[in-house]
Amino acid sequence: MRILIVEDDEKTASYLKRGLSEAGHVVDRARDGATGLAMALEDIYDVLVLDRMLPQMDGIELIKGIRAHGNQVPALMLSARASTQDRIEGLRAGCDDYIAKPYAFSEILARLDALARRVQPTRRQAVLKVGDLELDVLGRRAVRGARHIDLQYREFLLLELLMRHAGQIVTRSMLLETAWPYNFEPRGNIVDMHIHRLRGKVDEGFAAPLIHTVPGSGYVLSPQRP
Repeated sequence: MRILIVEDDEKTASYLKRGLSEAGHVVDRARDGATGLAMALEDIYDVLVLDRMLPQMDGIELIKGIRAHGNQVPALMLSARASTQDRIEGLRAGCDDYIAKPYAFSEILARLDALARRVQPTRRQAVLKVGDLELDVLGRRAVRGARHIDLQYREFLLLELLMRHAGQIVTRSMLLETAWPYNFEPRGNIVDMHIHRLRGKVDEGFAAPLIHTVPGSGYVLSPQRP
């Protein structure tokens, strides 16, 4: 998943970002509520993790602002305020879940997975198939025909995006947003380099290529040439 953390405390944000990244997610972070709102409204995130007490705009106002724009991205609120009334206020503001600090990181992971499955079932489809190519999203395994494909972390993310948009043009900007952090400064043709390596793994040795370049636009994954 692509996850946005809105947290002003450096230690907490670093802890969450490191753990979620190690779990295989692409993680961005905002340090205040106003920045978090602007980033969330770009509509590129699968799940939000937000603190309740934030500078410029607190977590309650942040989630209200997101929902007021019609954005229904799943949101998990973290807070040191643990009373029943505090939980109710967070949920009524528009959060989908609420965890009081301190918390176990394993619980964060479990709740985020549950939110993604419940709110975006098609996004979390476990097995993707295009032609003779199959991608097990949860098991992180790719197979074409009878051959296992060994994918690196970013290659897996790029292939998943291409397969979820099979037959459609996927732009370089979409690929960049999927596999690299929000504030990443791309150097040279880094997306094309990764796609070149991915194409070698997916298409090499097969008569019909699946990954096609669309000049001036991006790439498309399809058994037929676009």
